[in-house]
Order: sequence, then C-alpha cells, then structure tokens
Amino acid sequence: MADIDTFAGIADARTLAQAMVDSVIDPLVVLDADLRVITASRSFYLAFGVDRQATQGRMFYELGGGEWDSPELRVLLEKILPEKGMLDGFEVHREFPGLGLRTMILAAREVRYENGGPRSLLLHIHDITDRRVLERQVADLLEQKGLLLKELQHRVANSLAIIASILMLKARSAQNDETRQHMTDAHDRILSLAAVQGHLYAPGRTGSVDVAPYLEKLCGALAKSMTSKESGVVIEVIASEGAFSSSHAVSLGLIVTELVINALKHAFPPSLNGGRIVVNYQMKEAAWALTVSDNGTGLVEKPPPGGRSRSGLGTSIVDALAHQLSATVSTSTGLNGTTVTIRRT
Repeated sequence: MADIDTFAGIADARTLAQAMVDSVIDPLVVLDADLRVITASRSFYLAFGVDRQATQGRMFYELGGGEWDSPELRVLLEKILPEKGMLDGFEVHREFPGLGLRTMILAAREVRYENGGPRSLLLHIHDITDRRVLERQVADLLEQKGLLLKELQHRVANSLAIIASILMLKARSAQNDETRQHMTDAHDRILSLAAVQGHLYAPGRTGSVDVAPYLEKLCGALAKSMTSKESGVVIEVIASEGAFSSSHAVSLGLIVTELVINALKHAFPPSLNGGRIVVNYQMKEAAWALTVSDNGTGLVEKPPPGGRSRSGLGTSIVDALAHQLSATVSTSTGLNGTTVTIRRT
C-alpha cells in the first residue's frame, strides 16, 4: 500500500484532492471549522445549480438563496457533530429555486489532523426525493388494494350467505329424501366456507394468523349456528401459542369446520346428553398436530337402516386438504367417541 511519500512529487496536492472530491457521485461539501465552504464536488454544483466561484469561501448557510439555513441543520453541524464526530441518516426537507421541495439524507464526518491544524467537516448529501415519491405511490396502491380486497371480501360473504339461504329453501321444499340430504350437505359446506372466510379476513387482520384466537372464533361461530341449548353440545378449543400463514389458515379452518360439522351431525343422537367436541392444535416449529375429538357414539362401518355413514364427502374433503398441507390423517373410534388427527412432522 502506497504511503504519503508516494505523492511528495505532486506539484499541486490541491488539484489531486479536488479531483477526488469531484469523483463523488452524490453531492459532497468540505467545510472548515467556521462552516465556510473549502470546496465542493462537481455533483454538488450540478445538483443545486450553483457555481464554484459563488460557493467557495462562503458560509454554508448563505449558499444560494439561504436554502441551507435551517435550525435543525445548524444544530447538526454546530452542536451534535462536534460532540459525536460523525452523523448518519439525518433527513432534511428544503425548497430550492427551480428544483422544488427536495428530501435529502445527510451524513457528516469531522476530520481532525495529526499536526493539530483546524478541523474540517465532510458533508455528504443524498437526494431521496424520487424514492420518497415512489414510496408514497406504493403506499397509496397498497391502500387501494386493501380497500378493493375489503370490498371483495364483503361481496363474497354476501354471496355465500345468499347461496346458503337458497340451498336451505330448496332443501325444505325437496320431495326426495336423498335430494334433500344433498342440498343440506351443500348448505353446510357453504356455511363452512363462510365461517372460514369471515374469521380469516376479519377487519384489521393481515399477514400471519394467530392460532388460538382464529380457532376460538371459528368454533364459536360454528357452535352458535349449529348447536342449541337443548342439544347441550359444547365445543372446546385448546391451542398452543403461535401463528400460521393465511394459506395454512384457510386449509386448517376448512378441516376444523368439516370435522366439527360432521361430529355435530352424526356423533350426538337426541338420547345422548353432555356432548363435547374438543379441537386441539399444537405446533412446534414446522411440525404440528390437529386433533378433533368427540365423546359421541363413534363411527359405524355401515349406515344404519334409513341412516347414513359418517364418512363420504366430508372424509374426502379432509383428506384432500390434509394432502395440501403435507399432513397425514388418522382416525380412531369406539364407545367413547371418535378422534381424528391431522399431523405434519
């Protein structure tokens, strides 16, 4: 590495120093201890429309039409910089003739010489006006997107409610039992979608979804819409702390809704009192397990006379959603009820 002696033969060290200053892309000003301009970079003169003769030797605050004369900048250069020796990221907003309002980030360094000579200050100016305009445009677009998304969600919720109502009306008027049952099943699936949509896109919710509140609100809505005081069925949620992505929440919410609806429809005959459904979700890093259990009558291999099996479309939906989550499904059943576990390891 060359030392200072390498430049001993240079006749005009000032010319070299000025060339180095002029090579800086962003505006740079060199000030003396009294804040008079020793020199400035070519980029400074071009950016602010001033010339070298009208700049060098003048107080920094007097440059141009006094655009740099501001209380915050005086505090920066006269008090804060001497105490700290360096400053970064100081944002200022100044109005310049022909340029308009500019937003700039200032960085400053104090230079002290070994021979004890007067100190100098290096002031680097980075214009971020265009970046701030772009950031505001992006923020405006995101706000517009949010409003459009809210409107879309509102329309989806209304559409689902209308479809569910039409299906229930058709089911009640259907003459054929099988047709009535298919329409009732379709109605329940629409309610499932509506419940997930309503709680996943609740006002103020963005990004990731907190596990426990999401499942509690979802199961609370299911209990309110599908249980009665006479049935005595209780839905309980047990969930570890944590959050999952919106896409994960959609699939998980549909699985929970499907399993809870299935249990409510088939696990608790009128003669059974004290029905209970437990939704348990536990997660540890990327691994998680969802268990939906009931204390009902248990699954049957064959549908009873005039009845229906608790497997079928609902099971297919759960299997497909679990596959999307790279999870496995296992079911255990007996006299004490049924437990369905969806697990990803």
